[in-house]
Amino acid sequence: MSELEEEYRLEYFEEEGFYRRQCPVTDVWFWTRDPERETCGEPPADDYSFIDNPGFDREYTLEEMREEFLSFFEERGHERIDPYPVAANRWRDDVLLTQASIYDFQPLVTSGQTPPPANPLTISQPCIRMQDIDNVGRTGRHTMAFEMMAHHAFNTREDAEDEYAYEGEVYWKNETVKYCDEFFASLGANLDEITYIEDPWVGGGNAGPAIEVLYRGAELATLVFMSMEQDPDGEYEMKDGNTYSKMDTYIVDTGYGLERWTWVSQGTPTVYEAVYPEMIEFLKENAGISLSDEERELVHRAAKLSGYLDIDEIDDLRGARAEVADELDVDADELTDLLRPLEDIYAIADHCRALAYMFGDGIVPSNVGTGYLARMVLRRTKRLVDGVGVDAPLDELVDMQAARLEYQNRDTIRDIVRTEERKYRETLERGSRKVEQLAREYADRGEPIPTDTLIELYDSHGIQPDMVRDIAAEQGADVAVPDDFYSLVAERHEDAGEADVVTERDERLANLPETDKLYYEDQERTEFEAVVLDVFERESGYDVVLDQTMFYPEGGGQPADHGTLSSDDVTVEVEDVQVHDGVVLHRTDESPGKGEFVRGQLDVDRRRRLMRHHTATHIIGYAARQVLGEHVRQAGAQKGTRRARLDVRHYERITREEVKQIERVANDLVTRNVKVKQEWPNRHEAEEKHGFDLYQGGIPPGKNIRLIHVADDVQACGGTHVNRTGDIGAIKVLSTEPVQDGVERIAFAAGEAAIEATQRTEDALYEAADVLDVSPPDVPETAERFFEEWKARGKTVDRLKRELAEARAAAESEELDIDGTPAVVQRLDGDADELRATANALVDSGKVAVLGSAAGGSAQFVVGVPDGVGLNAGEVVGVLAAKVGGGGGGPPDFAQGGGPDVEKLDAVLDDAPDVLRNVLDA
Repeated sequence: MSELEEEYRLEYFEEEGFYRRQCPVTDVWFWTRDPERETCGEPPADDYSFIDNPGFDREYTLEEMREEFLSFFEERGHERIDPYPVAANRWRDDVLLTQASIYDFQPLVTSGQTPPPANPLTISQPCIRMQDIDNVGRTGRHTMAFEMMAHHAFNTREDAEDEYAYEGEVYWKNETVKYCDEFFASLGANLDEITYIEDPWVGGGNAGPAIEVLYRGAELATLVFMSMEQDPDGEYEMKDGNTYSKMDTYIVDTGYGLERWTWVSQGTPTVYEAVYPEMIEFLKENAGISLSDEERELVHRAAKLSGYLDIDEIDDLRGARAEVADELDVDADELTDLLRPLEDIYAIADHCRALAYMFGDGIVPSNVGTGYLARMVLRRTKRLVDGVGVDAPLDELVDMQAARLEYQNRDTIRDIVRTEERKYRETLERGSRKVEQLAREYADRGEPIPTDTLIELYDSHGIQPDMVRDIAAEQGADVAVPDDFYSLVAERHEDAGEADVVTERDERLANLPETDKLYYEDQERTEFEAVVLDVFERESGYDVVLDQTMFYPEGGGQPADHGTLSSDDVTVEVEDVQVHDGVVLHRTDESPGKGEFVRGQLDVDRRRRLMRHHTATHIIGYAARQVLGEHVRQAGAQKGTRRARLDVRHYERITREEVKQIERVANDLVTRNVKVKQEWPNRHEAEEKHGFDLYQGGIPPGKNIRLIHVADDVQACGGTHVNRTGDIGAIKVLSTEPVQDGVERIAFAAGEAAIEATQRTEDALYEAADVLDVSPPDVPETAERFFEEWKARGKTVDRLKRELAEARAAAESEELDIDGTPAVVQRLDGDADELRATANALVDSGKVAVLGSAAGGSAQFVVGVPDGVGLNAGEVVGVLAAKVGGGGGGPPDFAQGGGPDVEKLDAVLDDAPDVLRNVLDA
């Protein structure tokens, strides 16, 4: 029997005459109208029976099915809301990508802190699940990019002691199952074929009963009833081994896979033909894939069994495919050869849709977070495109999906794809050499290249596992690529951060009221009066809590205000200010005394410099989007008193011309002296009006959020700002640099700091002019001339060194005979370049060269060997360097090394002829 059995005994099941059964194949409990039914409807208990036998009255396209669903629930009192972006970290900081519609409302709505945008509501939410990437194309049903159609209701128990942002019950389990049944019926489904499987849900510290809805072998919906939270004293033990108890809030969380509903309506062999029909045909034709009638019939038969190929459920994909082949009475290798190109085509279509979602919603490829995941998908797609023989440009393929999704930034999407392809080619050129070296090492040890190394090669060098396998085979090394390789890679990068640990200090602070933040009422005010509510002693200094404050605490990249707190008896320095759950902590050098009445005084110059830099940060971000494109989003920021920086997500280096344009746009906004406005609207209203670009600097909590308006730029922000843009004075971009791939840093200064920075630059220019004895405008031309002359002299020096080396090589020197080959052993106290040049000259004349030098205070050796001489230069250098306490090596024809014992140099050179003969004989 399943856990929570009583939770599944619904009045609706009883009224409709359902039967509860246990599946003899999967052991799960399920509900059905059919008294004769024995199996649960899920593979491997049942195969797909809708292929070539559609499950509804008519066929639907994606767009038609989406509208059918949303309209159905609108007619039943649900408000339709617009979908959120696939980049979930734009409105929450605990996850990266949107994987379900409930992500839109976590954690603020589901916890009851904030009301939902509507209650009940319906939505069709684009999602990306990276953990499904290895199943795409193989199972016939998995898509990494998908839309989760859903309806949600947010309820609160009548006996709840705490206050929540929503009250009472909208509807619960009976109504949810009834809605599902009615939606099936509205499409003409045979209700007797539907099974409702009991499958309790656990996740993120919450749990509840859940139902999987199966129709003709396909799971079409999941109905989750989130109603419990983890509790060591809870009465319900769930499948994760933990106990749970009822929550005050309980939420209907449903998911109806749009793609699968569309698939079942059409009865195509796989979901991909139903979802991407035009693109699948384009890719097949482009790759030259055509099937005979017999092959097409076999593909259809195999499709009905493809549910057996879920890598999450099987240990051996090859073995599972062989079982499918046996059932079809065909050769397993022949079946694989037939299906693999089709599976790659399906994966390309799906991955291109995922990339269109990612880039369309403003994700920029990088080495971290969502940017890394986008890069991983793009590189895998590129490898699949090349492998299956599709010669269409990848940016064109992604654009096909972007056009269907009606994104307006398609030019930027294509530009991002082209730029990433170029970077990928460069990475492969560098990384392949690394793979060759690693493969040789593992081949020499007789060990296979482990999975962790494969993942590291992919992470660090972008090398796909099948490419590693090919290169390793050439070097005689083995590689076993796991079937879920890309899922393993994604796991490394899907964690958005860890939760904070609660301490005793946190619990003590929780008993204090939130500090009244006066700086939001009047940002120009710099003095105030307050009462000391509590004082916390720290290792060095004190944390002072006031009932109200003008001191801004560090946050959002803005440093804290400094200043003083004065009572009748003492004045203490405020050296830092932090905030903890709304309580502002003033870190001071002395205690002003609990219960004292104090006067606060801000460091006025510091506050105003920070205000200018904070407003300037908004302006620089706005200007960057105007110049570089709407995909630009903040990746980090730090304000200071002398300068500030803004990190932005962008896929190319920022050019000097773009910097000048950004400066012009920014200073035009300053010159216009625009009013800087603030407001505190409802969160959902603000998101609906301005979108999630509001959260450039982070996601604030609460029902209402503070917005800062600077002309057309609107951001959620808790920092301090000037009243008008003209108060900034001027903005000067100081530098730009890449801080990581896909993130560019713009450093700038505002107001007095801009003037100071400009003066520092001018001082450097004038100093250079004095050194060069020219006027400042002539510095660039003069510096260029001097640089060219310096390079020319360097070339002359190099030429003279070569000529000297050739002269030394040609001069009479004692030659040795090493097995018929002349050799020269010589001390030459020159630098490394001279040694290499002389050795090369001797080798070119057909002689083995062994040269030693004491230049630089250490013993150095260079050994060169002509072609065709069976002597290993690396081994010779290794022996010589060891004699002077060091090491060295290199390829057989040229090597170098050395050690610290310079006094032994001459003796070692005297031994060199014997070393040459010993190495040769060995």
